[in-house]
Amino acid sequence: MNFDTLAPFYRWMERLFAGGKMQRCRLAFLHQFYEPKNILILGEGPGRFLVECCRRFPDAQVTCLDSSEKMLTQAAAQLASQRLKSDHVRFIKTDILTWEPPVSAYDLIVTHFFLDCFRTDQLEVIIPKLALAAKPDANWLIADFQIAASGFKRLRSQFVLALLYLFFRVVTRLPASSLSSPDLFLQKAGFTLHRRIASDWDLLKSDWWCVPRIK
Repeated sequence: MNFDTLAPFYRWMERLFAGGKMQRCRLAFLHQFYEPKNILILGEGPGRFLVECCRRFPDAQVTCLDSSEKMLTQAAAQLASQRLKSDHVRFIKTDILTWEPPVSAYDLIVTHFFLDCFRTDQLEVIIPKLALAAKPDANWLIADFQIAASGFKRLRSQFVLALLYLFFRVVTRLPASSLSSPDLFLQKAGFTLHRRIASDWDLLKSDWWCVPRIK
């Protein structure tokens, strides 16, 4: 999987085909919980969420991980263009499947439009790995696509996702050919769905997962 080819065009492609829908999906819960100290953002792409995250939590330490060096360059450039300090942001170019994260290091994990890139067998490896990197009271934000439950919405979402997977598999050699839900793996890893917001005729979802507090 390599998004370097799309890096120079990804921002305008998203705006052309989705308007502000995907960004609203990313930001759905950003202002609704405590200030984290250590944030892990995976598959950030050109930095649209990173900019807002750094605005919201200017004192947090942020690790931004992506397999595309050009996407990381774009993300760093976005911070600079908004005159946001980047000395607390660490950019890591690596493959999530081979990366070994520190244990119990992050109190916020963010995987926006990232987990949909992987097959079910890969999610079975990725999600437990990230769960081990989470602190005991961690939150996990996920913005992603979904298949609507029924009717025209379901047919529409199936059609849109079929086109998206065809395009990204050709252009980026995406591992997945269809959407796999991460929910079961998150539950097995000890996370509980706190809130979910569906949008765009149920094609998009914003999830807030957390580790239940022991009373």
